[in-house]
Amino acid sequence: MIDVTIANFEAEVVAASMTTPVLIDFWAPWCGPCKSLGPILEKVEVEYAGRFKLVKIDSDQEQQLGAAFGIRSIPTCILMMNGQPVDGFAGALPEGKVKEFLDKHLPPAGEPEEAELALEEESTDPADVLEKLQHAVAANPADDNARFDYVKLLLQMGREDDAKVAFAPVIAQTTVVRRFDSLKRWMDAMDFVATQGAGAAAALDARIAANKRDFEARFDKARGLMVQQRWTEALDELLEILMRDKAWNEELARKTYIAILDIMEAPKPKVADGQIPPEDPAVATYRRRLSSVILS
Repeated sequence: MIDVTIANFEAEVVAASMTTPVLIDFWAPWCGPCKSLGPILEKVEVEYAGRFKLVKIDSDQEQQLGAAFGIRSIPTCILMMNGQPVDGFAGALPEGKVKEFLDKHLPPAGEPEEAELALEEESTDPADVLEKLQHAVAANPADDNARFDYVKLLLQMGREDDAKVAFAPVIAQTTVVRRFDSLKRWMDAMDFVATQGAGAAAALDARIAANKRDFEARFDKARGLMVQQRWTEALDELLEILMRDKAWNEELARKTYIAILDIMEAPKPKVADGQIPPEDPAVATYRRRLSSVILS
């Protein structure tokens, strides 16, 4: 269990959740239910042996963090995965209900043999990887991770039509599976750019030069950069919007920014048990920049 403040929030929560789910316990010293829930959470963290990380935030001392998560009562627990809140609960739940909540989201405990198999070398040739992903999706159509990686690789290889065919069975899940939503935003950007005529990019640059608050032009430029897979440049344009208006167009810039981070992030390499795979440095940098803007 780690005490988190705004000073270490980025490292202990956002960055950490990229490799291990992080459960945030918003509490206060005067809160009776918090005192009964805290020991339960600590006991479960030990029992789950690294399947999640528990952190505690004093809601009285860290009101800015509480406001950022919309905390209205304590205790409230928020589960963070891949840098984003995915679920939560309020009140002092019994141990069984806490485990039931966690088991909905956490990967099952691995067997020792799995760690050894994870170290086996795999081909990095795109054609080989694509074939393996295609087989994985065919063998288990419900494997969201394999489908995400498969569609993403098809798009990276310029096979947009094939990607749309592979994506079609899960298009209805874009409202509940964030990474599918991210892929759809990339494909929507491709469709948008395909409708633009020659000179569209220069026209957007001219509009931005004339008015730095022309957010529509900046957003359209970011979409064009997405299509070219110039990810960090697209993120820079979206940051320019977010620094001036975080909620612009129903948070469209923020949602697209998160989508790009999802797309940029490489599949986690297989590692031995107990090791933490490194996060892509560019993704980590731009995730910190987003947190800085959102929390400012």
